[in-house]
Amino acid sequence: MKASPLAIYPDLVDKRVVVTGGGSGIGAAFVEAFAAQGARVSFLDIADSDGMALQEKLKAAKHSPKFVRCDLTDLDSVASVFNAIHKNMGTTDILINNAANDVRHNMDEITSAKWDASIAVNLKHLYFCSQAVVPGMRARGGGVILNLGSISWHLALPNLTMYMTAKAGIEAMTRGMARDFGTDNIRVNCIIPGAIKTPKQTLLWHTPEAETKIFNGQCLKVRVEPEDVANLALFLASKSAAKCTGREYYIDAGNYGDGA
Repeated sequence: MKASPLAIYPDLVDKRVVVTGGGSGIGAAFVEAFAAQGARVSFLDIADSDGMALQEKLKAAKHSPKFVRCDLTDLDSVASVFNAIHKNMGTTDILINNAANDVRHNMDEITSAKWDASIAVNLKHLYFCSQAVVPGMRARGGGVILNLGSISWHLALPNLTMYMTAKAGIEAMTRGMARDFGTDNIRVNCIIPGAIKTPKQTLLWHTPEAETKIFNGQCLKVRVEPEDVANLALFLASKSAAKCTGREYYIDAGNYGDGA
């Protein structure tokens, strides 16, 4: 089931939006949705072919989204990229911290280096990308940061301990940032997707048996699509959600894990 047609949020027109991990999957849906609202979107990724293909696909938008290659685990690169974006586009109004990598693992495989790499790609960069945009938001009188969590740790899924640790930390980070930046009118929320039907997930994990388990765990017997997550992000980024901050918003078809 595809998402219903997007609502129109006039206040998102010309907003400056940065999406991390925007080349494919849920990130690409964010890029497409905000571009359709008339926002000025820059999206970061290390997947050059995906990024360039999406930029080409959306070139007819009011503001053609701009792909920027960035390794988010390299904090010097992160700082440089955000400086360049702000020089060319102006300070960021909306940051969507989406990039992550949910690699399955067993404890006996994990070294200190692998642990650090997992935290770097799944947690650390969210803080420093936020650090890069907050001064501009503060100077402009407000802004929005949306962090992507995961239902995985709420369901205690197997072979994902490092990833789930990072995702749990994102929810705490969201609440802390919301408290710290509330007086600056900067809203910070966490979106928690369920089992989203992305090409990667379909290819790697979602066998017919896994699909059955997903449906068994959900109240609604439908697959959640990337476009559904993007619809929620549009609302939370808009003035319609002006009083929403420091909270977690699930989009998982009511997944309580029965059979998951």
